[in-house]
Amino acid sequence: MGNIVDTASLQASLAEQGVKYAMASYVDIHGCVKGKFVPLDHLDNMFQGSELYTGAALDGVPQDISDNEVAAMPDAASATVCPWDTRLAWFAGDLYLDGAPFEACSRTILKRQLERAKAMGFTFNLGIETEFFLFRDTHDGGFAPLSERDSLAKPCYDPRGLIDNLPIIDELVDAMNGLGWDVYSFDHEDANGQFETDFKFADALTMSDRFVFFRMMANEIARKHGAFASFMPKPYSDKTGSGAHYNMSLADAETGENLFSPEKGDPYGCGVSELGYQFIAGVLKHARAISAVIAPTVNSYKRLVRQGSMSGSTWAPVFACYGNNNRTNMIRIPGVGSRVECRAADIACNPYLGAALVLAAGLEGIENAMDAGEPHRENMYRYSDAEIDEMGVTMLPRTLGEAITDFAADPLARDVFGDRMFDAYVDFKRSEWESYHTAVSNWEIERYLKLF
Repeated sequence: MGNIVDTASLQASLAEQGVKYAMASYVDIHGCVKGKFVPLDHLDNMFQGSELYTGAALDGVPQDISDNEVAAMPDAASATVCPWDTRLAWFAGDLYLDGAPFEACSRTILKRQLERAKAMGFTFNLGIETEFFLFRDTHDGGFAPLSERDSLAKPCYDPRGLIDNLPIIDELVDAMNGLGWDVYSFDHEDANGQFETDFKFADALTMSDRFVFFRMMANEIARKHGAFASFMPKPYSDKTGSGAHYNMSLADAETGENLFSPEKGDPYGCGVSELGYQFIAGVLKHARAISAVIAPTVNSYKRLVRQGSMSGSTWAPVFACYGNNNRTNMIRIPGVGSRVECRAADIACNPYLGAALVLAAGLEGIENAMDAGEPHRENMYRYSDAEIDEMGVTMLPRTLGEAITDFAADPLARDVFGDRMFDAYVDFKRSEWESYHTAVSNWEIERYLKLF
């Protein structure tokens, strides 16, 4: 099973760094890290699949309780000493069943699409912007920003809020750089207690591994400071939510040359090659189904609105269209060009599943030489729904219910996910949507309890 690994050398290296325990990790349907720890002396056993799991005990690992257990097979290249506790080493891993890759493993689903891209001569490069909140628990059972000064109505880029949270952010950035991620920027974002870290892109598998590890790491570091990191897309109804913008490009699998570079021709003048526009066209064709994966929660669709209860823009897309350096499109081509940015993705996504479906859609656009059409350079928020319809622009889903209906109806989704994960994803998300609708909210109590 898996690749042959010199576990003795790996074990010795980790021991020199003070590691006592190793974790063969994988993710559930949400992209949340799962796994067991083994003493380092048992590393060789772990690489032979010793750590077994009952999939039926987890969200979206589609197994019956009578099925054989799945094994977590670690990827040696992903070995990461946990910065918050160097006794621990984390490994991203793939699930195996009966000695073969488990069809419904999120990481395996992405690897299948990466192999498809490789067969076409491409490497899929991905950078994900990590937006998140840092909160403290309050005595009334609620939450609040750590800093009392973090209370501005427009806190974006506020240095005071960032300075007051610097003990956590500094430790987090140091940890990321210590792992070789090359953080090049971080800032206070547009909501109170909201921050963003930006770090160098990588191949899509590596970036997805880093993304799920980042969420775990940010929470562990925040806890040391009496706080918690939240990856809920929109915790405030009247403030912006947390995206996880996918910055994507295809490179030549042999030379590493960026094939989205406008130096190869730029038919619409937005900063990418014809191949890039074809990729965009494929993503836009499947945008509504993709939304169910990159914006995967009930709460996600409270972010994907023009304004809602806010006093200003949400900075989130609501239309399946593209343009140049224009943040009102789902697909934005940044001013520096040579890549495309999907702005509909949020911080709650499972990056393996999201990247797999977006890549598959983009490759379809290339295979069929699809035309992205003219870009939208204007503020799309200013148009009415009727005007948008006249343009022939598709709206993104407005609820998780709409999104999962479109996901279920799109043959590409089943093709990418495989039958077991496709069925599990549809069933789980439909159940989540139904559960939301049967729950009685505070809004309903406040509005109706004494209305009549």
